[in-house]
Amino acid sequence: MSKKLVIVESPTKARTVTKLLGNNSDYTVKASVGHVRDIPKSNKKAIDIEAGFVPRYEISPDKKDVVADLRKHAKLSDEILLATDPDREGEAIAWHISEILNGDGNNKKTKRIVFHEITQAAIDEAINNPREIDNNLRIAQEARRVLDRLVGYDLSGLIWKKVRYGLSAGRVQSPALRILVERERIIQKFVPEIFWKITADLITKAKEKIEFTCSVEPKDIKEVENIIELGKKGEWQVADIKETETKRGPRA
Repeated sequence: MSKKLVIVESPTKARTVTKLLGNNSDYTVKASVGHVRDIPKSNKKAIDIEAGFVPRYEISPDKKDVVADLRKHAKLSDEILLATDPDREGEAIAWHISEILNGDGNNKKTKRIVFHEITQAAIDEAINNPREIDNNLRIAQEARRVLDRLVGYDLSGLIWKKVRYGLSAGRVQSPALRILVERERIIQKFVPEIFWKITADLITKAKEKIEFTCSVEPKDIKEVENIIELGKKGEWQVADIKETETKRGPRA
């Protein structure tokens, strides 16, 4: 039987998957403990803006032992199954691990598998149906990480120095804050206009009550008084009737 290395994200999941595989000696399950590579914080040139915001990744200092262990077991395996989480971050972790291990000549035996529940059936289904790494999902995570570093990391440090320690900026909250500020400025500049809404409560010859609303909304009190005076003196009649059909749904 061929030796298979299964790589998941968390040590807890690694132990659970090992049990579900029946402690099969053909399988070795290891955990990456999250991301193994990242954009280094200390290197201002880690993101090549001129080349199209290309990030230069490095193995995280606290993950060197983890990577060394994965490399050791990869050499002893005939097949490497990247079973990181089925989301954007998990796809990125799988890609980073494959980049590291493929650099050691393992590209022909590295495969991506995903399972949405930790059960024997789900794991067997995933192992029997490997796929390629979803590069679109991986790029989406990379774009997010680059923006976090370019916007959040640098701006947060500046805000700490210039405004107050502990404040933060980011790729989501900063544009959202700008939208709020722009809307608030519009509100502050708004000059309210006073107008009157005139209604008349009438009684028909058949002694039925009926209400009419004036189509004109005057902005001057004298005009309001003139309209009211004319209404009191004049004779009222229905000049036109318009029927409209509306649909109303039940309340939730």
